[in-house]
Amino acid sequence: MAKVVIISGSPTPTSRLHGVIEVAKTELLEAGLEVEWIKVRDIPAEDLMYAKFDSEAIVKANAIVAEADAVFVATPVYKASYTGVLKAFLDLLPQKGLERKIVLPLAVGGTISHLLAIDYALKPVLSSLGAQNILQGVYVLDKQVTWGDQGQAILEDEISTRLHESVSEFIQEIKWHTSRQA
Repeated sequence: MAKVVIISGSPTPTSRLHGVIEVAKTELLEAGLEVEWIKVRDIPAEDLMYAKFDSEAIVKANAIVAEADAVFVATPVYKASYTGVLKAFLDLLPQKGLERKIVLPLAVGGTISHLLAIDYALKPVLSSLGAQNILQGVYVLDKQVTWGDQGQAILEDEISTRLHESVSEFIQEIKWHTSRQA
């Protein structure tokens, strides 16, 4: 079974990003993929800030990434870029930590002005980590995500369609890639 790791760079436990990830995660699981979710905010701050490569939490998170066939990198947009907590974690991945992995970036931001944050801020870092198969990212506006009575994210139709198309492409790439390795 192919493995996907979700890396969430949100510093808050409940956010619109979290809701969008839940929607995507459901699709990944329904496609028969094994999914693990690294919430970077749950890694001890001291380990991240002082680059403790040998900390138990960092070693464990890096092992999850190493074992994955694909990586879903998600972040809110702050100051026209991905979050500092995500950057701190990405800095602790091995130099070629994303080599031979399919990568799908996702960002949630407050304004359309930050639409290119994925292409100009996040993708260069992912490339520097060895990622060569980086799919077209998904950018979601805050206002396109609301909350239902049960605490579930409700996506506007347009973003729901775009997210579904991107996740479907991600799944197809993963299945194609893993079938070639078999």
